[in-house]
Amino acid sequence: MTYAIVETSGKQLRVEPGRFYDVDRLALDVDDQVTLERVLFINNDGESVVGQPVVEGATVVGSVVSHLRGRKVIVYKMQPKKKTRKKQGHRQDLTRVMINSIELNGKAIAGESASAPAKAEVEAEAES
Repeated sequence: MTYAIVETSGKQLRVEPGRFYDVDRLALDVDDQVTLERVLFINNDGESVVGQPVVEGATVVGSVVSHLRGRKVIVYKMQPKKKTRKKQGHRQDLTRVMINSIELNGKAIAGESASAPAKAEVEAEAES
């Protein structure tokens, strides 16, 4: 199983190709490509690459699926014996990103673009 740990908007995420993740709102349109370049760690079927602090030449490519808002968080502040109460809600703006591939030095090691050459090779062998 291939996965990567990336940093985006101050948070670290463990991402895998073919799955979607919610990150803080990105200034992109739906169906736009997004490239995450702060890759901290890559695991490719047991072979690990650790960055110091980032892995050189590694990127994670994804596409924007939608923009949404997170769950409501209630913030309630109260000072006892003072009759002071303040109730406030917050919903975070999020972007849902589908991870397409994990690339290392310009070559896709996992995802849809990595499996496409493998399928072409299998079809070429079947024809011969």
